[in-house]
Amino acid sequence: MITPRVPVHLSHSPTPSISAFAFLASLEAGVRGILLSVMPLAIYREVGDAALVSRLYFMVGIVSLIAGLLVPWGTRFVPRRWMMTFGASLYVAGAGLALAGGPTGLQLALMSNAVATITLWVCLNAYLLDYFVRSDIGRAESRRMFYSATMWTIGPVAGVWLLDVWYPAPFLVAGTFALGIIGAFWRLRLGDGKQIRKARGPAANPLAYLNRFMMQPRLIAGWTFAVVRSCGWWVIVVYLPIYCIESGLGDRLGGTVLSVINALLFSAPLILRWVQRASVRYAVRLGFAVACVMLLFASVAPLPWMAVAAVFAAGAALILLDVAGSLPFLMAVKPSERTEMAAVYSTFRDVSGFVTPGVAWLVLLAAPVTGVFAVCGLAMGATWALASRVHPRLGAIRQSAA
Repeated sequence: MITPRVPVHLSHSPTPSISAFAFLASLEAGVRGILLSVMPLAIYREVGDAALVSRLYFMVGIVSLIAGLLVPWGTRFVPRRWMMTFGASLYVAGAGLALAGGPTGLQLALMSNAVATITLWVCLNAYLLDYFVRSDIGRAESRRMFYSATMWTIGPVAGVWLLDVWYPAPFLVAGTFALGIIGAFWRLRLGDGKQIRKARGPAANPLAYLNRFMMQPRLIAGWTFAVVRSCGWWVIVVYLPIYCIESGLGDRLGGTVLSVINALLFSAPLILRWVQRASVRYAVRLGFAVACVMLLFASVAPLPWMAVAAVFAAGAALILLDVAGSLPFLMAVKPSERTEMAAVYSTFRDVSGFVTPGVAWLVLLAAPVTGVFAVCGLAMGATWALASRVHPRLGAIRQSAA
């Protein structure tokens, strides 16, 4: 008697949903959101000098830039699932180092968190490109922003409040979110990306495309917009809480203001509709103009609460730039170079991560924290002037010929 052979079915990880990716990103936002105002505040309490805080962030920015260049290279030798797990584990390690306290523990924690952020950013974007077609990526990004907005809104104010109630609390919460990232990632069974696919050649090397990038002024302008916008966020995240402490407004106000600013992320779909009705150039120039005026006013405001209100208005302008600021670059990239130029574009995070504290470090040697507001405002003004070169019809829907 011949026993019928039972067919063996190939099993593979199911394709994850957009909501699953958004949930994973929201857990990562939970770690960063809860520590966003806590880390600069805790470090400042230890060292008591804004210039020393700037020097530390400058060093961490350099490390983050190097890590950002090494992670794509490292994924060629380390399976992506383990690289992703390693990145989330660095968040856990950072929480443990911060719990140890002291200047050394906090400095190592900040560095560990910076490397964790860039590692997860590279891995998550690689998974996104693996599992979703181009038409779904925009929807995935929109869902990610919506899911993460709650964490970015609650995190800064909750983190500072927990820090005052019990020092270890925000770091324990951040560590719990980091463990949640590891658990959710393995639950999704993403593995190393698509398991059956044809190789398309070696991974894109951003350095190989720098020459082509430098030959396209529109791309340079778009990248500059992103760098200056990111510098503005660095100023608000790191130096607004320090200003609030030094001006006698308390150590909780900075985190509260940042949470309220982040709550404006929920209005991103409405802002995008307005940008589509107006124009990209108008939206970008308006954002940089408002940020410039408000930061310059904050640097000379006669009362501390007026300076904080001005920085809040500048933050609202940065939300507008978050929605519209990347469009001049993305719409100017040639279709054949999108992958490579996107890799070049991503360096704006690392560049702003060491340029901002580096410049602030020099400014604080001769001026108070308000001097940092002034320099950032001047940079916003220069970028406003540069944005005048954006094509007035960029992003507009073309009318079909009758």
